[in-house]
Amino acid sequence: MKTLLKGGRVVSGAGVRPADVLLEGERIAAVGAEMTAPGAEAVDCTGKLLFPGFIDAHTHFDLEVCGTITADDFRTGSRAALAGGTTTVVDFAAPDKGESLHSGLRRWREKAEGRCACDYGFHMTVDDWNEGISREIGEMIDLGIPTFKLYMTYPAMMLPEGEMYRALARIKEAGGLAGVHCENSALIDVLTADAKAAGRLSPASHPRTRPAALEAEAVGRLLRMAQVAGTPVVVVHLSSREGLEEVRAARRRGQRVYVETCPHYLLLEDGVYDAPDCLEAAKYVCAPPLRGREDRLALWEALQNGEIDTVATDHCSFTLAQKRAGRYDFTRIPGGLPGVEHRGALLYTCGVAEGRIRLEDMCRLLSENPAKLYGCWPRKGALTAGADADVVVFDPDRRGTVTAAGQLQNVDYTPYEGFPTRGRVERVYLRGTLAVRDGAVLPTEGRFLRRGKCVL
Repeated sequence: MKTLLKGGRVVSGAGVRPADVLLEGERIAAVGAEMTAPGAEAVDCTGKLLFPGFIDAHTHFDLEVCGTITADDFRTGSRAALAGGTTTVVDFAAPDKGESLHSGLRRWREKAEGRCACDYGFHMTVDDWNEGISREIGEMIDLGIPTFKLYMTYPAMMLPEGEMYRALARIKEAGGLAGVHCENSALIDVLTADAKAAGRLSPASHPRTRPAALEAEAVGRLLRMAQVAGTPVVVVHLSSREGLEEVRAARRRGQRVYVETCPHYLLLEDGVYDAPDCLEAAKYVCAPPLRGREDRLALWEALQNGEIDTVATDHCSFTLAQKRAGRYDFTRIPGGLPGVEHRGALLYTCGVAEGRIRLEDMCRLLSENPAKLYGCWPRKGALTAGADADVVVFDPDRRGTVTAAGQLQNVDYTPYEGFPTRGRVERVYLRGTLAVRDGAVLPTEGRFLRRGKCVL
């Protein structure tokens, strides 16, 4: 089966150029000007942008949080991802305390296999430490899972600092990469206890008990541990200017530090938590919380300067009924926001169309850098001969509006309700198969993606 995408402009991190793209089977056969391909289906892409399939390396599908389970499983979440141009997700396989990494991985593969419509991989969450897990770190890498998630908060998932250091050192020894959720758990607990004792139970207390200074403190502490261990690390979902300053300091010391942020930290601000309707405010509860305007603008500046490597969603979706569980106690609100469907359109609208970043930057942030960082380059993230035929055909002239009623995400709200958009994903190809046509998701079958080592 051959498909020739004709007349579009191919976007890469190096630039934008007019070119045709020939898909043959599951791979890209050729990229060039004025191409012909007898027997191929020709698709007119005049006026369209052709991106490599987007990669979202931070999703949480079918995850238990606060005694409930995320609204999106691998079936619904992956279809929403495809609608937004994401052809690969990297989710988190999370063993329970006392459980082996292999056991946790089996459970997550069972959740995804036969249900995930796009390609998928896993980061392994390390929430316990012993000789067996140390050995399994290398075994996971051999299975194509070279990335590991560590938490500095949440009692069920965090490691004590000594064990975190040992995990960082072992991950470095094995050739892996650690991504870390950075917040100061002990001080969050103190501030939370004080808020509850004072009767401040509304969602407005959520950002006040998790201030930016405590994110920055944890980022700095992590990076000093990583410095001693010699381990490259990813600071995931960075939300604050102060946290960014800690990253800059570590980079000046010569450390390899990668940074991810999310659309909600670029587009939303913490005033939403003060809404008089507690349910309205609860929609936005996530960790780290949304920050102020200064933080938001600092993150945009860092995107412009190339200091932030990827924009992922941290998609962790809950319905309004699930969020309502914390209407009288902010600590019972399941934390997380939906976003896997809208990332590309929002970054193009608020980034490229408004002149904050270039098309090349968008390609690096959504495609090239995550492919390189998470070990699937150049099979993913590139429109080059031999790569997987994952292609996003993007119409920059289409206007729209983000609404819950118009989304595929399995939730009854979106934090971006009413946001006007410029540009729309018109078609998506997954390994050469048409997966999205005019916004409609077609039947596809995602595959588990074995990944190698970081090359970013």
